[in-house]
This record gives sequence, structure tokens and C-alpha cells, in this order.
Amino acid sequence: MREICGDIWEHLGTAVIAITTNGLVTKKGLAVFGRGCAGQAEERFPNLPERLGTLLAGGNHVYPLGDGLVSFPVEHSPYENPDLRLIERSARELAALAEAEGWARVILPRPGCGGGGLPWEDVKPLLEHHLDDRFLVITCETPRHP
Repeated sequence: MREICGDIWEHLGTAVIAITTNGLVTKKGLAVFGRGCAGQAEERFPNLPERLGTLLAGGNHVYPLGDGLVSFPVEHSPYENPDLRLIERSARELAALAEAEGWARVILPRPGCGGGGLPWEDVKPLLEHHLDDRFLVITCETPRHP
């Protein structure tokens, strides 16, 4: 796993983009997209709530969404705090899916760290354990190198 600085959407079409999501589905079967990159993804791809809502019938997991996007669950509901165990499970699932699909490059934001409020220092070790150099964690902050 490597850290980079920039705009996640600049990588659309050249890498798979992981969208941090939750598992809430409305009575109409639509996934609820929150703020941050999920909200930005919904603006760019208005049918995403329907696509993910259908997939969430199988549980709150990592799913390919089409258009070069993949879900990355960080919380069970947008009304709950991000769950570190769910983030680690999502990292495992994302790594397995990337391997199965042959993805060479996957970009994801710092999961649970933006609007979710988790400290990056708590999340980073969970990701490093599962994600190799195909995975780039993007932030608008300048990454620190020891």
C-alpha cells in the first residue's frame, strides 16, 4: 500500500476507484450515499444507489459497481460511526477481489477518516496488513514518509 496526495477522480479510467460506503438501503431499495467520495460518486453516477442497493441484499460487502468503481464498506449505517472491524474486513475483501479481477491499480480514500472522524493512525495498520503496492490511499494532505 502506498499513500498519495491528489484528487481521487483524476484516476477514473486509469485505476479502479474504491468508494467508502455503508450498508443502509431505503424502502425503495436504494443504497444511501453519504458525503465525501460516496456523495461525489453519486453525483457523477446517479444510478449508483440503485446498483449498490441491489447488491446489498447479499450483505454489506465489497462489490464491483461498474464504471471502474468498487464499494468499500466502512460503516453499517450513515448514522453510526465507522467500524474498524468492518474496515479491515473490507480491506481483505478488496484485496481478494483485486486479485480475482486482475486489477493492477486501486485508489481509495482514507476509509473512515474523513467525515467518519477516525484517526488515520488507527486505520493505516489495518490496511497495510492486507493491501500491497497495487493499492494507493489518496488524501489531499501531503503524505508523511518516515
